[in-house]
Formats: sequence, C-alpha cells, structure tokens
Amino acid sequence: MRNMASSLFRHERIVTTPQKAKQCRRFAERLVTLAKKGGLANFRRALALLNDKEMVRKLFSDIAPRFASRQGGYTRILHLADLRVGDSARQCIFELVEEAVHKKKAAPKKAAKKPRAAKKASAKAAESAAEDPVNPE
Repeated sequence: MRNMASSLFRHERIVTTPQKAKQCRRFAERLVTLAKKGGLANFRRALALLNDKEMVRKLFSDIAPRFASRQGGYTRILHLADLRVGDSARQCIFELVEEAVHKKKAAPKKAAKKPRAAKKASAKAAESAAEDPVNPE
C-alpha cells in the first residue's frame, strides 16, 4: 500500500486492478486527511506510514491545500473496459479528484428592443451600405 499510495501522490493517476485500488483508497484518504490537519506530529505520522519524505512533503504542500474545502472522497476509481494482456485481469484508473472550480458565468445581457422605426432605419442603412456609390460593381 505504501508504494501504491506513493505512486498515486507522485503521478496523481495510476492504472491498477479494482481490488488493489479499493484497498489503497482507505490508506491514501487517511494520509490526505492527516495532511489537511497539518502540524509536525501529523507530518511525522504520515512519514511513518508512507516512508517517502519527498511524497509526504508534496502531500502536505501541494495536495492537501487542494482539498481544504472537501470533506472526504479525495480519490476516484474509474473502471476500464480493457483487460490486462498478461492475465486478463480487470483494470481501473485510480486517481486523485481534481477540485473543479465552477464559476457561474454571467448571462449575456440582451439588447434592449429597438422601436420599429429604428429597425427600419437600420435596415435602410444596411441596404445603402450594400449599394456603395463609391465602389460600384
């Protein structure tokens, strides 16, 4: 589990079997929760569990702040239709959930309705522009 979690934090997406992904999910999410809490004691505890100082630093500095507003569910398992070539085992993608920031776009403002006289005037202007006396064809 240590190696798989370390690979997950390093690459943020790995391909594995669903059984391994389900087992690693519990381990990885606990580590992310430790990192979200922060502090030296939690850093040392994560280091003891993961045994990779570089990945623990990345976990605390990069990954945990992304999930600061999230209450759990930091990983995702996506099942693939392909079977592994060697032993025909089912495959899945095990990845960290990207925090999608959806900003609501402002609705485009509709133009105010023109009075009918203005519409007719703009239509006549368009016709006169089409019949340009300067450049006759």
